[in-house]
Amino acid sequence: MTIKAVLFDFSGTLFRIESTESWLRAVLDERELALSADEFTRAAEGLEAAGALPGGSTHQVNVPEHLAELVAVRDVDASRHRAAYTGLARQVPLPDERLYDALYDRHMTPAAWRPYPDAREVLAGLRERGVPVAVVSNIGWDPRPVFAGHGLDAFVDAYVLSYRHGVTKPDPRLFAAACEELGVAPGDALMVGDDRHADGGAAELGCAVHFVDHLPAEARPDGLRPVLGLI
Repeated sequence: MTIKAVLFDFSGTLFRIESTESWLRAVLDERELALSADEFTRAAEGLEAAGALPGGSTHQVNVPEHLAELVAVRDVDASRHRAAYTGLARQVPLPDERLYDALYDRHMTPAAWRPYPDAREVLAGLRERGVPVAVVSNIGWDPRPVFAGHGLDAFVDAYVLSYRHGVTKPDPRLFAAACEELGVAPGDALMVGDDRHADGGAAELGCAVHFVDHLPAEARPDGLRPVLGLI
């Protein structure tokens, strides 16, 4: 099989979101609000346990019944994504109601994300070889400013985002749309992701699939590098 294009997941694959503590601290500092050390620890632990940080921990979260339906379809449009995550965050008491939307807004900024250490090397290597790249993500917002903010936007040819298509991975239609945008047959594409279920759906379409581990950036310095050897 000759790989003519590569599809990448976004969160947990090319980029890693900041920690819950960093996320909360940044928003509190921006609004010049202070919590005691104990209050801050309780709030950060509560947000983590609630799964309120998009792209954060992959641990199983007990979603409240009144949010279950919304969370299940959060990635099909932008308004549901915001409502789902601000709803999860609101389970945790914070000193200002406006902080819930501020936390959501923070997670969409370049400062909240860090590329994996080998992301630039791999994306640049694919560009040098003339291999087109698409980002295929279950997401409720446009991550292109994050790529631009870290100088990686020049290496991506297409963004295929669930909230724009109304379907989520593992639905093969999302992978098919990415292959169509890159002008390749699915059998000539490689999907790279961290979610065996969601990203593994590309195999149904005939794409090759390569998995990486969803780890903090510093704990996965070269997880993407094998991709260059598969081309």
